[in-house]
Amino acid sequence: MSMYNPSHPGDLVREYVNGKNLTVTEAAKRLGVAQRTLSRILDGQAGISPEIALSLERIGWNDAEIWMRLQSSYDLAQARLEEAAV
Repeated sequence: MSMYNPSHPGDLVREYVNGKNLTVTEAAKRLGVAQRTLSRILDGQAGISPEIALSLERIGWNDAEIWMRLQSSYDLAQARLEEAAV
C-alpha cells in the first residue's frame, strides 16, 4: 500500500501570500500573528493551530475547518511515515 503524503498546509498559505503579492510581514500583520510565527508555518516548521485557522478564515483564506483538516491530514501522514520507518 502506498503512503499518502500530503504537503504541509504552510505550502497553501504561501500560495495565498504570493497570490496576494504580500510580504511575509504584511501577511502576518493581516493575520494578527508575529512574522516569525508565519515564517515557521510557511517553512513547514510549525503547524496550523486553531487560532491561526481562525485568523486565516477571518481574512477570507478558506474556512477554519478546512485548515484544521489539512493540518490533521498532514500530521497523520507524518505519523504513518514515522511508524513505517521503525
